[in-house]
Amino acid sequence: MNDVVVPVNYAAVFGTAVLSMILGYLWYGPLFGKAWMKEMGLTKEKMESDKKDMGKSYGLMFVGSLIMAYVLAHALVFTSTYMQVSGSSAGVSVGFWNWLGFVAPVTFGSVLWEKKSMKLWALNNGYYLVTLMAMGVVLASYV
Repeated sequence: MNDVVVPVNYAAVFGTAVLSMILGYLWYGPLFGKAWMKEMGLTKEKMESDKKDMGKSYGLMFVGSLIMAYVLAHALVFTSTYMQVSGSSAGVSVGFWNWLGFVAPVTFGSVLWEKKSMKLWALNNGYYLVTLMAMGVVLASYV
């Protein structure tokens, strides 16, 4: 078996993980925060009382964002190598197909089994779609 080394730019992975956190702040804050809170059944008072656990939650979310960026970087390397597609269009495309193939179907279970609303699913999945495509564009410039 051949040993294949996938060239990953770790600074770009770290940067796109930070980007995903910034997008999350904007998405769940000024852009769609009120709609998200309503769909989740949360109040400002409840959010205030949960602040003590926020540091841990943000830290774990950042680790998840690092993993997502790292895996997306691999998908971009394979796309640019085997499909001979590169640049921003490759980043958007890889972000979209990873969202459609992995995130959207898995998270749809929350609608089917947890009885969450389609609006909440759309809000959450909109964030992941935008994030994966933005991460893809940034990472594609380093492949």
